[in-house]
Amino acid sequence: MKVVRWLLGRLILTLNFIFSPKSMKRPADEQAKVDSEINNMSLYQFEACPFCVKVRRSMKRLNLDITVRDAKNDATFGNELEQQGGRRKVPCLRIEENGQVQWMYESSDIIAHLEKKFA
Repeated sequence: MKVVRWLLGRLILTLNFIFSPKSMKRPADEQAKVDSEINNMSLYQFEACPFCVKVRRSMKRLNLDITVRDAKNDATFGNELEQQGGRRKVPCLRIEENGQVQWMYESSDIIAHLEKKFA
């Protein structure tokens, strides 16, 4: 089963590389505003997780350079996700606004949030 997961993961990553979406273009001042807003966001993910790939593709389409944290290969991020977010589930978008931290799970919810805020 481990081999099958590894092969499927590599296939997903290869197809994502080949069919990578184009980033939207914004005027420089608007992009600078967006960049400052995403400084308080980070995406906890596993590299080959299909739902994480879906969120990363949406981030690329929206031209969002959100910090990506590998919760599978970095124990610090994995523990952070579990202890502060409440569970070890990816993808998870950590949003810090006005001193409050929100942990958003579910790829569709994350994408809807990003599109509403930045599209």
